[in-house]
Amino acid sequence: MDSAALRSLTPLLDGIDQWVELAPLLPVIISLELILSADNAIALASITRRLKSKETQKIALNIGILLSLVLRVILILMAQVVLRLWPIKLIASIYLLGLCFNKFRERFSSLDNHKAIEEQNNNISLIKTIFLLALTDLAFSIDSVAAAVAISDQFLLVISGAIIGVIALRFTSGLFIKWLDEFIRLELAGYIAVGLIGLKLLIILLSPSLVIPEWFVFLSMILLFIWGFSKRNYQSNYD
Repeated sequence: MDSAALRSLTPLLDGIDQWVELAPLLPVIISLELILSADNAIALASITRRLKSKETQKIALNIGILLSLVLRVILILMAQVVLRLWPIKLIASIYLLGLCFNKFRERFSSLDNHKAIEEQNNNISLIKTIFLLALTDLAFSIDSVAAAVAISDQFLLVISGAIIGVIALRFTSGLFIKWLDEFIRLELAGYIAVGLIGLKLLIILLSPSLVIPEWFVFLSMILLFIWGFSKRNYQSNYD
């Protein structure tokens, strides 16, 4: 979701074109980004923790999310074009729905299949992980392109939001790598949220006139994460 939340701030942000005018609103934007990047962060954390070494995980997150920032800025600069290319939205929605489907398949597969999938995940390479991190964040960023266009006259704000969003994503992804082991339901809750974002993109694509209230999406995410944090694994060991 990320910068999509900025759309609700558009009336307040009209006329802002200097850093001194933007500065007082940065705490609000940072808070929104930290909350609304949770679904994205869980997906990235789930991908990253397949790497065995914690040092390698940090490298993957740093490089992958830096690449994500470059891709987000490109998306913002090309927002008008991207919004007219429905295949991009379709690919993004299918990718996110695919992530959700694969997680459910892993979760409810037979024991033998689960072991095979787990072994395959353990063999994931650093380069592949970085690529998957950037690709996943890119798919999420498609949802925020509409918000970037809605406040396109506030170029400074949009770029600032992208930078803040990526910093927040790096911070929250690192936390979620630990939390995924501690809270049993959290990963599943995150992937359900991923599926909802993919479904939202698909619905908007198939029926542009249909408006999905932002409060409904936000409330759904809050309820999902309350459920995700509701059961702790007391036997988990983490630093």
